[in-house]
Amino acid sequence: MLSFGRTHKSPWRDFLTNEEIIDEHFFRKAKVANKAADQCGVAAAACVLAAYPIIAPAAEIKVVLAGDQEVPPVKSAGSGSGTITIGTDQSVSDSVATKGISGTAAHIHEAPPGKNGPVIIPLTKEGDNTWKVKDGAKLSDVQLKSFEAGNLYVNVHTAANPGGELRGQLKP
Repeated sequence: MLSFGRTHKSPWRDFLTNEEIIDEHFFRKAKVANKAADQCGVAAAACVLAAYPIIAPAAEIKVVLAGDQEVPPVKSAGSGSGTITIGTDQSVSDSVATKGISGTAAHIHEAPPGKNGPVIIPLTKEGDNTWKVKDGAKLSDVQLKSFEAGNLYVNVHTAANPGGELRGQLKP
């Protein structure tokens, strides 16, 4: 008789042929192997996922605009606020709204707080007081690093203050 390392006898053993006993043995081994493969599969998937960097979600930045943030500071009766979103693909979207001023232009600039910098993304006026990022706007790799360092800002210009009347730093 074939021995499979068991010290006890299955109650079904008396009714099974040798081929069925061998099939039962391999079936049990296959079940154990499948269970081990399932566990290894989970571990392998975890290893694969750990090898890839996690993609950060889009950054949704709430911004408050004020004259005292301008360089040099401006006394303004106006104010503004809004949201600027930086997508995982470096896309830029959303808008800011102002009140108490009549804006003539608005942009996202690149410079740290206390300094003026170049325009990197123009905003489009919608209605009387809303400035929207143009569709398709994106940050370059260098500009993204500036954003991550807190070195981008929104600026709204007026006829009275063509260099900018309201400013808000984009803080990640």
